[in-house]
Amino acid sequence: MNSRAALIAAAAAGAVVLAVFIVLRPDPPETEELVTVDAPEAAPPRTPRGPAAESTAPEQPRRDAAPPAREAPAEEVAPPPEAAPTLGILHIDADVPGAQVFIDREFIGAAPAVAENVTPGSHQLNVSAEGFESYAGTIDVAPGQHNILVKFREVRLDTSVDVVHRHGIGSCRGRLIATPQGIRFETSNRDDAFTASLVDLETFQVDYLEKNLRVKLPQGRQFNFTDPDGNADRLFVFHRDVDKARERLRKGDPPATN
Repeated sequence: MNSRAALIAAAAAGAVVLAVFIVLRPDPPETEELVTVDAPEAAPPRTPRGPAAESTAPEQPRRDAAPPAREAPAEEVAPPPEAAPTLGILHIDADVPGAQVFIDREFIGAAPAVAENVTPGSHQLNVSAEGFESYAGTIDVAPGQHNILVKFREVRLDTSVDVVHRHGIGSCRGRLIATPQGIRFETSNRDDAFTASLVDLETFQVDYLEKNLRVKLPQGRQFNFTDPDGNADRLFVFHRDVDKARERLRKGDPPATN
């Protein structure tokens, strides 16, 4: 009896141990699965309520509010135009240094000289240089600046005189004209008309008492001219001006082109 009871008790104890082992046995591990999940958007920060929030939170513009008007750019103001000059300024020079300049008989200075505040219109210009014939002429002054160059070394000549050419038989009337480029006799008688260089004339003489001007062309004819009115003064002045030009041309002074 005792051994049978012991077996029964041992079997009961084993059953209890088996039941406890079954209850306490852990479940088998589950297989892990990799899942990709989009990161959620960051939630906007919560605006704290109260006075502190009003002082720190930036003011959000209202969507229905009109945008501020842009200021129109300031218009550029152009500077006022310069007033047009009303007086003339003359810069007067000469090809002979130190020439004396006069305007309307008032001394301006030695060339190069400047005459300021000259009223528009006609004025008399006189320029003189030692050893040269003085220049005298009328100039028309306009408002603004002007340059004037007096060329003493250029030979200027523009003179003429009415004459009568006495032939062996009869005579013909005409006009003697002289420039730096030459002398010519204009007449209706074509056989007596001529043109010649001033420096090439073989004879160019005036006889004041005889009231006669003799001109002999280079290797050519000789002409005897008298004044139609018998006035020797006009023949004398013509001869004087032409003879001065002839001497300067012989010395090599250039002839004026105008």
